Amino acid sequence: MQQSLPGRGVTLVAVSKKKPATDIQELYDLGQRDFGENYVQEIVDKQHVLPSDIKWHFIGHLQSNKVKYIAPFVFLIQTIDSLKLLEEVNKAAQKIGRVINVLLQIHIANEETKFGLDREELEELLVTVEAERSKFNNVKICGLMGMATNTDDQQLVQAEFKGLHDLLHETKNRFFAEDEAYKICSMGMSGDYELAIASGSNLVRIGSMIFGARHYTQ
Repeated sequence: MQQSLPGRGVTLVAVSKKKPATDIQELYDLGQRDFGENYVQEIVDKQHVLPSDIKWHFIGHLQSNKVKYIAPFVFLIQTIDSLKLLEEVNKAAQKIGRVINVLLQIHIANEETKFGLDREELEELLVTVEAERSKFNNVKICGLMGMATNTDDQQLVQAEFKGLHDLLHETKNRFFAEDEAYKICSMGMSGDYELAIASGSNLVRIGSMIFGARHYTQ
């Protein structure tokens, strides 16, 4: 296992899915605090046995009926891809007296298999939240997240990253001009994080480069 530091001003989220708690503890002992998980049951299990000051990022597709399991401890949900899910997170947070940080996931890839809001859906969501702000007191929208196309075409990936970064600034000016929390541009993984940072990312999600390849079992 090796630790990879993306640079000053950029938050490194170590993606620890399918890795044992002992590997996470080892990285924690080196000073890492932000860890990302894709599956609800896995993040719940690990949270119970690892240090309480870990900042857990949920980075997988999240079903509304599972929000309640991570609401008590999750630091940042990066994958809000619908108004319905945002409402569910707000409701779960309200029940336990928390404000949960979230990112809105934007579909920037040239692949239908990836989740996320398109521009029109993002517009509708933000207009609704702005109009009904008092209904969303238990969520804090902190920025945008996106996953680029899985391709060797670096120009395409760079264009997708630039589009997301531009969208962050556009929505900042229109909806969050007075909100200092709205600043996170989460993009970039092990294979493309350097390009993402060059394109304006300030949070990268790196897994295999730190923990090594994952071995999945059927």
